Amino acid sequence: MSDTITPGLVSLDAALGDDKAAVIRALAARVVAEGRATDVEALFDDAWAREEKDETGLPGGIAIPHAKSAAVMTASLAFARLTPGVDFGAPDGPADLVFLIAAPADAAEAHLAVLSKLARSLMQAEFTAALRAANDADAVVAVVREAIGESTPVSPAASTTAEQTPDASAPTAEVSGLSIDGRPARIVAVTACATGIAHTFMAADALTAAGRNAGVDVSVEPQGSSGYQALPADVIRNADAVIFATDVDVREPQRFAGKPVVRAGVKRGIEQPDRLIAEAIAAAGDPAAARVGGDAGAVSAAPAETLSWGARIQRILLTGVSYMIPFVAGGGLLIALGFLLGGYLVTENAATVIVQNSLWDLPTENITSDFGPLGQYLGSVLFMIGATSMGFLVSALAGYIAFAIADRPGIAPGFVAGAVAVLMNAGFIGGIVGGLLAGLTAWWIGTWRVPRWLRGLMPVAIIPLLASIVASGLMVLFLGRPIATLMEWLDVWLTDLAGTAGIVAVGVVLGLMMCFDLGGPINKVAYAFAVAGLAAATADNPTPYLIMGAVMAAGMVPPLAMALASTVIARGLFPPVERENGKAAWLLGAAFISEGAIPFAAADPLRVIPASMVGGAVTGALSMAFGVQSLAPHGGAFVWFAINPFWGFLVAIAAGTVVTALLVIALKKWVGRKELEQAEAPFEAVPA
Repeated sequence: MSDTITPGLVSLDAALGDDKAAVIRALAARVVAEGRATDVEALFDDAWAREEKDETGLPGGIAIPHAKSAAVMTASLAFARLTPGVDFGAPDGPADLVFLIAAPADAAEAHLAVLSKLARSLMQAEFTAALRAANDADAVVAVVREAIGESTPVSPAASTTAEQTPDASAPTAEVSGLSIDGRPARIVAVTACATGIAHTFMAADALTAAGRNAGVDVSVEPQGSSGYQALPADVIRNADAVIFATDVDVREPQRFAGKPVVRAGVKRGIEQPDRLIAEAIAAAGDPAAARVGGDAGAVSAAPAETLSWGARIQRILLTGVSYMIPFVAGGGLLIALGFLLGGYLVTENAATVIVQNSLWDLPTENITSDFGPLGQYLGSVLFMIGATSMGFLVSALAGYIAFAIADRPGIAPGFVAGAVAVLMNAGFIGGIVGGLLAGLTAWWIGTWRVPRWLRGLMPVAIIPLLASIVASGLMVLFLGRPIATLMEWLDVWLTDLAGTAGIVAVGVVLGLMMCFDLGGPINKVAYAFAVAGLAAATADNPTPYLIMGAVMAAGMVPPLAMALASTVIARGLFPPVERENGKAAWLLGAAFISEGAIPFAAADPLRVIPASMVGGAVTGALSMAFGVQSLAPHGGAFVWFAINPFWGFLVAIAAGTVVTALLVIALKKWVGRKELEQAEAPFEAVPA
């Protein structure tokens, strides 16, 4: 780690472009030219995606665009001293000192720690002055390497370690002598940004400096990508209030349960640390102030009131999706393996096989596996475990959406509301609605002022009971009958359409339905219509086989398209968590598990769902036009032996996948950009 920055990565007094995109691309090109990354555009896309979510300009003429990227092979710092400066969104004007921090996607903790030292050094006046005074690239490299600990000190002026006290270049407090009960106020804080490389540590240093200047005892826990050192329990216990300056969820928030809390984006921790500290001290003296939820049942008196509505909803949905993903990925892969070992008819008697048979008593009847009785048994076991896991999908989504709103008291009513959504055939959309209802109800009940003797029962009995009744009751009363009626109407309509408008038109409609709600009620109507028809199929009446082929092909399009878009074509448009989901979506899509696209649809439904529907319609129409027949009701590419012609099946899927991927990329790039940026903006606090 002795060459994080080299002279070849330094540009002095250069004009790299008229805007920040040009500067970032030029610095990315420097990194690639030095053989430290493989693809300029891939690195630029990852850094630009981070820049679009939160501009990286900082007070003092500094900008630190940064990213983790699969294109980066070696952790690197590319530096430019710009003439003239370029606007990176800082409140005091253009930046003339720009660092591109490029970390490998799987960067080791040691590399991330080195990069975080740079961020902390930028809070030092001596460091930035030395960069502006450097005569050549070698001088810049010497200053930076000393600051990040890759060389021995060359001059006192350039010495900057994480332990030093930030000085005048850091934001200074406008308040001083703040006390509580005649002693200095005690504040604890957590800082965390999306990448955990730069802003996390700069906010930590800014808050520490502001507290010191104000005479306030501030202890900060930066939660970066390189890990974090938890604050001692006694420090938290003795704190008067908590500051969460974060753009992501706080790890182990229950440690701060019951403490008055001020929530803000991480950049506000850098730019306005003094105001955050003043707000925290004010909250400590306000009995009605928001508080951190926890096992004691104390939930925030005003949850996320400092966030924009778009930011609140996005964080809530993404929390639910992140907890749901393991159910989708694990369950879907197990189902696919079950089909592979047990054959495409394994679904017919899998439950009976695992109950009545064992490894020493293998099944002897209805063997559909190419691997014999052992394959039948193991395939049935894998299929049923996977099906059981997938059965928790909607409940987990709803439960953790409620958790994001009301903390732990919301989990139980959220899970129940999700289960009711499944019972009512409401699918994942019903799960989202049920989770929101359960979370809001649990939060509202948690604001009730109750006698001290009843407080202990609130999170474990009262809140789950009442919130389950309200949320699930609303689901049953207002969603059940309309959805059942809609499903019945759609079933009749599809049957009539097949006989009047022609088979290709049916393929278009089925494709639209399969991709509308990704496993929800409309998707299930189309699938049930196809499966029910198989029983009536004959050699003289192959229409049901054609319908089944179109349904299965179209249902594979959304996850495959999301995988193609997020992992191959436009990685920079998707956050890291969705790129990881995209890797799993390849196999989920191949196995005809439409739910593999749910994480993408839940996070961005107005772009993902319409794009998926267009691609599904293309696939459904082509499948019918090619006369693709599927004798299997499930399995996707794993039941290739039951699909004819298989080439037509693949061509139809490929066409729809490409159409959806390109369309979702276009929508993300050009449609509703302003609204999307507002929804994904960092969680800024309301001005004091």
